[in-house]
Amino acid sequence: MKNITNQELALWAARGRLLAVDAVHEAASGHPGGSLSCMDALITLYFAEMNIDPADPKKADRDRLVMSKGHCAPALYSALALRGYFPVEDMKLLRSIKAHYSGHPDMVNVPGVDMSTGSLSQGMSAAVGMALALKHQGTDCRVYTICGDGEMAEGQIWEASMAAAKFKLDNLCVFVDVNGLQIDGATKDVMPSEPLDAKFAAFNWNVIKVDGHNFEEIRAALAQARECKGMPTVILMKTVKGKGVSFMENNAGWHGKAPNDEQLAAAKAELEPIIAALEKEVG
Repeated sequence: MKNITNQELALWAARGRLLAVDAVHEAASGHPGGSLSCMDALITLYFAEMNIDPADPKKADRDRLVMSKGHCAPALYSALALRGYFPVEDMKLLRSIKAHYSGHPDMVNVPGVDMSTGSLSQGMSAAVGMALALKHQGTDCRVYTICGDGEMAEGQIWEASMAAAKFKLDNLCVFVDVNGLQIDGATKDVMPSEPLDAKFAAFNWNVIKVDGHNFEEIRAALAQARECKGMPTVILMKTVKGKGVSFMENNAGWHGKAPNDEQLAAAKAELEPIIAALEKEVG
C-alpha cells in the first residue's frame, strides 16, 4: 500500500481512534490517552511503510514492530484489525476472558503481534535483539518500535541504545511518543528526560524530530531512516495525549481510564463526523 495518500492515512487513523476508544469502553479498562497519541505513526507504519502480509503474519522476510509501551495495545490491535490481521469485530473482546486480546500485546495468540510487551523498556531491548539477529541473517528486514517519553526514564532504554549504536543497527527505527504526560502527571515533573535529541545523538543515533500527527513529516522521516547507514534512527514525535477526543487531549487522567457511556457518546460525536468528512474527501 505504498501509494496510499496522506488523506487515506488520516481516514484510517480516525477509524483507529474510534475503534480503540470503543474497545476500551467495552472492556471498562485500558489506556486510551497514549493509544490515541501514537495512532498516526502506527497507521503510517502498517499502511504505508512496513513490508508485511496480513495473510501470512509470520512470513520470514517481514518487517517487525515492537510496541514497547505495551499498555497501548488498543492502538496496536486497532491498526492490526484495520489492516486485516483479524476481524475488526474482535476489538469488542479487548481484555475479555472470552478471548486472547489481553490488555498488553500477546505474540502467542494475536496475529500480527511480533513481541509480547508490557514491562516498560523491555520492548526496546527486544527490538535491538531482533534487529541484530536480522543483520546476522543478512536480510533487508527492518525493525520498528514505539516507546513512550515516560519510558525514557528506564535505564534499560539507554543500555539498549548503547548496544544498538555499537552494532550499527541501521535496520532499527525507534519512535518516541513525546506527548509530555504519563500516569503520574507531566514527564518533566515526574522524571525529566529532555533533551532527548541531544541524549540520543550522544549515544550515536540518527535523530529526527517530527510532528507526530503530520503524515507527510512521518513519512519523510521514515524515508530518511531507510537511507541512513551505520547507525540506528530515533524519530522523536511531538504528539498530543488523547489526540482526536477533545476532553482526553493533554489530560494525564486519561492515561489509564475507560470512558463511560456518556463519554463514549461524546467521543463518537467528535470522531464520526471526521471519519465521514474524510470518507467523502477520499471518495
